[in-house]
Amino acid sequence: MDTCKGPPIVSLVPTYSKDPQVKMSAQESCLSLIKYLLFVFNLFFFVLGGLIFCFGTWILIDKNSFVSFVGLSFVPLQTWSKVLAVSGVLTMALALLGCVGALKELRCLLGLYFGMLLLLFATQITLGILISTQRIRLERRVQELVLETIHSYRANPDETAAEESWDYAQFQLRCCGWHSPRDWISARTLRGNESEGPFVPCSCYNSTATNDSSGFDKLFLSQLSRLGPRAKLRQTADLCALPAKAHIYREGCAQSLRKWLHNNLISIVGICLGVGLLELGFMTLSIFLCRNLDHVYDRLARYR
Repeated sequence: MDTCKGPPIVSLVPTYSKDPQVKMSAQESCLSLIKYLLFVFNLFFFVLGGLIFCFGTWILIDKNSFVSFVGLSFVPLQTWSKVLAVSGVLTMALALLGCVGALKELRCLLGLYFGMLLLLFATQITLGILISTQRIRLERRVQELVLETIHSYRANPDETAAEESWDYAQFQLRCCGWHSPRDWISARTLRGNESEGPFVPCSCYNSTATNDSSGFDKLFLSQLSRLGPRAKLRQTADLCALPAKAHIYREGCAQSLRKWLHNNLISIVGICLGVGLLELGFMTLSIFLCRNLDHVYDRLARYR
């Protein structure tokens, strides 16, 4: 008779509960987490879109202060303010769909939210492919538009939006002309006599060459006599120009633009990737929530 009996064997294999209600409770908690996560993120973008819209509207309403700040007329500033306002409205509309669809668990709104995000993502991908494959043609088209704008600079006083936008580009990029300041020789309204030589717009003025910290805005005032005999301004109500022999930027805007893109390439690519990943994340959450809401609730109703 065997009296040596060891301790009872305890199984180390975990036992999982086969209760369907426990599984449904876990799935419901996961969906609730996704729902509120989607709601919070879209609420943030709704507020962000509202701020962008308010900023664009503020520029339109308080145009005088912004015009005096940037030193330009209102036409290009008005264009950018409209772009900001429209972008803010679209961001608010898209975020509102995500907020209401996630909070109220409405499959139609979640599906519409997913569709709009997918359309936006596809548009961005298409634009990126077109820009990369048609880069040479795009550069040639931009060059044609710029040279045409330079040739007809201030020729028509009623249509000055393109000229003012190009003035702003020269001022921001610190350049003159597309290839070089010699491009302005073709401008009919800036041709001087043989003694004066060709003229260029005041946006070509290099304030750092003369330690003039205020720079561009002073050129639109008749206070530049201290710059010497070579900087005599030809200034009317719609035109401000100075001789090409004065202190101007000697680099063309094409080269300045290439330098700017090269210096900011990592930031541009990082922002594009961040936006794309964010859109993919929102699309994944919305479609997951949209596809699983009714299935979970049907199963819960079956076990009750």
